[in-house]
Amino acid sequence: MIRKLLYILIFFFGSLGLSAQTVEVNASIDTNFLLIGEQTQIELKVQYSLDGKPVSIKFPQLKDTISEFIEIIYSSPVDTVYPDKKNLSLVEQTMKITITSFDSGSYEIPFFEFEINGESFLTGPLHIEVMPMEVDTSESIYDIKEPIEEPFSFVDWLKENWVWVSIIFSLLLGGIVLVRYLKNKPEVIVEEIKPVIPPHVISLRRLQKLKDDELWQAGKVKLHHSEISEIIRDYIEKRYQVNALENTTDEIMQSLRFHSIQPDLLSKLNQILVLADLVKFAKEQPLANENDASLIIAAEFIKGTKLITQPTEDNAE
Repeated sequence: MIRKLLYILIFFFGSLGLSAQTVEVNASIDTNFLLIGEQTQIELKVQYSLDGKPVSIKFPQLKDTISEFIEIIYSSPVDTVYPDKKNLSLVEQTMKITITSFDSGSYEIPFFEFEINGESFLTGPLHIEVMPMEVDTSESIYDIKEPIEEPFSFVDWLKENWVWVSIIFSLLLGGIVLVRYLKNKPEVIVEEIKPVIPPHVISLRRLQKLKDDELWQAGKVKLHHSEISEIIRDYIEKRYQVNALENTTDEIMQSLRFHSIQPDLLSKLNQILVLADLVKFAKEQPLANENDASLIIAAEFIKGTKLITQPTEDNAE
């Protein structure tokens, strides 16, 4: 008897503790009227206050159907919110159920049962009306049409097999590119490295050509001396890195003072450059022997100042 009395007291105080908490369960539906095949949503909600005590809640266990006429399409997970931001002990949990029906009629959705801390809580019943589609009786009723057979279309075939078509096309394109590359593969051209001709060799060859052209003998005295001046200036510029092609004769002679050149060669160089300036700018008419002498002196200056790095056939000039 004592043990039974103890169990009764434990059950009584446990129920009292749960009742002291605020617990509300509710079921609502979006619409009570729908056509055959349409969907509507039921919301199951439980609201309770924690009051510092743990709460165990089990939502109704749902299957694929509510009844033989009402089907469940989807059940959402339970969502927990705190409706009162100032009172975080108040908790609200909801579940949404999407239903439909394919039979017209008036149906009652029975109670939903929640189990909270071992105690059962029931919601109120719901009611829906499923209405049939309106049929225009003035129109004749026909049998369902057979599927229409579409003729074979190459475009449809490509759409269904686009992966294989893409692979084959890529392989063909890659093969064409490879064949063209192998066919038109550029030959490896080994560039022949030509030896650098020393400046004195080039200048002596130019003087020899000028001599062979016999310009002054043909009356082109000015051109003869202009060519000599340009050849010797070009040689000085390459040999001594002096801007001889643009500098005046005096500037050239001043620049060459800092190089190891024999005085007699400098004197002869000045002689042919001054004579060329006189012929070009002062219309000087030199004697025949002076025309030939300028060529000879220019050659002597180049040979006397040439830079020899290694003996070659060209150096022999």
